Amino acid sequence: MLGRQAPPFLLHWILGVTCSGCPVIVSGVLLCLATVEIWCSVINGASIMQDRDLGIYKPAESMTSRHLPCSHELCLLGSGCANPKQPCPYNIEYFSENTTSSGLLIEDTVHLDSKEGHVPVNASVIIGCGRKQSGDYLDGIAPDGLLGLGMADISVPSFLARAGLARNSFSMCLKENDSGRIFFGDQGVSTQQSTPFVPLYGKLQTYAVNVGKSCVGHKCLEGTSFQALVDSGTSFTSLPPDVYKAVTMEFDKQMNASRVPYEDSTWKYCYSANPLEMPDVPTITLTFAANKSFQAVNPILRFNDQQGALAGFCLAVLPSPEPVGIIAQNFLVGYHVVFDRENMKLGWYRSECHDADNSTTVPLGPSQHNSPEDPLPSNEQQTSPTVTPAVAGTAPPSSGSTNLQTLLASAYPLLLLTISTVFIS
Repeated sequence: MLGRQAPPFLLHWILGVTCSGCPVIVSGVLLCLATVEIWCSVINGASIMQDRDLGIYKPAESMTSRHLPCSHELCLLGSGCANPKQPCPYNIEYFSENTTSSGLLIEDTVHLDSKEGHVPVNASVIIGCGRKQSGDYLDGIAPDGLLGLGMADISVPSFLARAGLARNSFSMCLKENDSGRIFFGDQGVSTQQSTPFVPLYGKLQTYAVNVGKSCVGHKCLEGTSFQALVDSGTSFTSLPPDVYKAVTMEFDKQMNASRVPYEDSTWKYCYSANPLEMPDVPTITLTFAANKSFQAVNPILRFNDQQGALAGFCLAVLPSPEPVGIIAQNFLVGYHVVFDRENMKLGWYRSECHDADNSTTVPLGPSQHNSPEDPLPSNEQQTSPTVTPAVAGTAPPSSGSTNLQTLLASAYPLLLLTISTVFIS
């Protein structure tokens, strides 16, 4: 815990390390992931890559980068570490089918510049330098990398807290245009609502909360309590089967509009509308202990016709295959959401994210031609074998986590957020 409140700092580029000529923008944020992952070579075969100017991270061009040795406490290579100076490999299998990332763990520096003119701060973090990606990554999911914000010791919030740069907390504010900001060290405001994080499958290892009741309009439904993960990396909220059935049936009952089917639609509860007549939509509210509540600002997904005019909308909630739900990005929009790891609680308050619009950037530093050579050239990305599996900072999966993986496998792929600025409070 900090002895005094640290001054606010601004990270000018997400993971903008001291790499000349290659500012790195991380395009996905996943709260269940611990490691920061940025791609150190182009993902061959990804169609989205053809018209994008990507920032490939090159450790050899960073004067502060170094490979994490396999003898490091955060490397789980274990007995496979034959030489203490051997670089620590990582291999992560994601919940989406056949989606993996592998490479080496790198320690490097992110540059934090004060919003109020204080002395700039450099923070050391561990980065998964991705060499080989598969599955959804080949379809353009997170084309530059991921920012993992999980509870493990290897996540960015953990590094910043241990270094005394920020409190062990962070927050995010998501806007309707799929952009947002992350504030490290932020514990919110005194007037915010909050609820404690709870163990999931017996372990307090992720951002899970207890939902007391689910409400549609002014009616709170009995038997609709459940545990939920809070994850901005999932696009649409999902509810356990019984809760989903109760909520959708009550939603449909309160809707004063014609229900219509959409071909090839994931959504089951869709309704007709037009630019001149948008029917009233019932609110969706989740309640928590101590009379706390969270009302989704916009729980629907609108559809336009070929001329771009409003044609209809659907309730953007999915059924979960498990008794655990996910409070996802579409419910978090319009709120400033606080992940207070110091006090182990989730906080939230309504916000239009106006403070996220006042950001600035600075140019990158000069090239460092004398930096050590990168031991894994990018042209080996698709030809070299996958590195030895070793997930840093992640416990081996248990039967409980297997159920969790089944749950998350059904979730939508990572939402691509234009998160261009990160603040530190």
